[in-house]
Amino acid sequence: FRCSRKDMLAGRLENVTQTISKILQGYDIRLRPNFGGEPLHVGMDLTIASFDAISEVNMVWAPIIFIFNIYTIYFDFTVQDYTITMYLNQYWRDERLAFNIFGQYYDHDAEDDGVNDVLTLSGDFAEKIWVPDTFFANDKNSFLHDVTERNKLVRLGGDGAVTYGMRFTTTLACMMDLHYYPLDSQNCTVEIESYGYTVSDVVMYWKPTPVRGVEDAELPQFTIIGYETNDRKERLATGVYQRLSLSFKLQRNIGYFVFQTYLPSILIVMLSWVSFWINHEATSARVALGITTVLTMTTISTGVRSSLPRISYVKAIDIYLVMCFVFVFAALLEYAAVNYTYWGKRAKKKIKKLKDCDRRKMGKSERSETCSTTEDIIELQDVRMSPIPSLRKGNYNATLDSIGTETMNLGKFPPSFRITRNYGTGRSQLRHRTQRGISTRPRMMHALKKGASAIKATIPKIKDVNIIDKYSRMIFPISFLAFNLGYWLFYILE
Repeated sequence: FRCSRKDMLAGRLENVTQTISKILQGYDIRLRPNFGGEPLHVGMDLTIASFDAISEVNMVWAPIIFIFNIYTIYFDFTVQDYTITMYLNQYWRDERLAFNIFGQYYDHDAEDDGVNDVLTLSGDFAEKIWVPDTFFANDKNSFLHDVTERNKLVRLGGDGAVTYGMRFTTTLACMMDLHYYPLDSQNCTVEIESYGYTVSDVVMYWKPTPVRGVEDAELPQFTIIGYETNDRKERLATGVYQRLSLSFKLQRNIGYFVFQTYLPSILIVMLSWVSFWINHEATSARVALGITTVLTMTTISTGVRSSLPRISYVKAIDIYLVMCFVFVFAALLEYAAVNYTYWGKRAKKKIKKLKDCDRRKMGKSERSETCSTTEDIIELQDVRMSPIPSLRKGNYNATLDSIGTETMNLGKFPPSFRITRNYGTGRSQLRHRTQRGISTRPRMMHALKKGASAIKATIPKIKDVNIIDKYSRMIFPISFLAFNLGYWLFYILE
């Protein structure tokens, strides 16, 4: 019995329900195809629909509950991830699902006997047949789209070939190296693996065209400069599993950071240099400008840190912001040096002027009067040099007997004199009031003062404080320009 192809197709459409019921009759969903034989080969390909987000910081609160206590402790930790929407297609062959039952009606001259026919079914059919237990090893959260129906498809070939596809959105972990942030590039991967079947049961492989849609994907902060696929075997506690890996090479776009961080920082540093052209006597203006720039740099640094994970190592943007803060703070210290030099010099001039005036007044006074002031200290080793006539004429013991207690009142002695009795020699001595303090002065303080004096001697004397501002107008811009050249050359060429 021979029939035309048109009549055969019409008959096949009439018997689709019977065909599906027949191929599922006696089908055991628990057993993989070719159970007990060679490993089943499952092909994979991906189509990228969109990159939704890439996050360097995402705070997650993880509860840890103690069973025997009533307390629940929450720990927060930092993770780095990216979200992607894609189509995943899996291909394998299950001979139990072959439905070329009309092959006997084909002519010998026909191009095929029904093995190339394809039957597309709804996604619910996947619940009635065996499907791979594929999962994403670095997945954190995923969901299958279900508008307007569950986005799944099952396509059967006449020879038992199965195509199983789905559309979903997944958030995958991406371990980022932020040493060069924001001048960095990252590698984010998609790790696909069978959860329960080892390489002795299921072997996964990439199709000849493993990834599609990468060229059309766009990201606000990154540019996809390439991708790479590979496969490897992962040895775990339960066996050896085949793992497929897709790695995206992402280059961060620096435009956002130039306008939000780098350019404002540069302008703030340049604003701090304005104080070098302000008169050094305008204290309020220069101090206000310096403090404003320092606080502004602190605000910028705080804003940048809030958008980054709490990592211990230093990032490229940290180095730049710290150096900008150093330049701004150094400009404030520069005015402190100018102010100290200016007012310190004026104070020295005033003291010198007062001393000269005192010397001139003392020169006009009579030489018979005492030449020392109350601040002068005189050391007398013998009372015969005493300014008191009664003590100066005779020896000390006779004088003590001749003058009474009233005469020997200690209040008559100047404050800088003290009388001590020397029982061995019978001579009295008037000693310096502060000599005892000098002898007991700590040696450490003396050494520190000596070192400070040596350092002070090495510092060149500045006659005009405007010289400090003059040199600062050149040193600060040149130093900042040299730092920028080194910074950008190092991180860009690297």
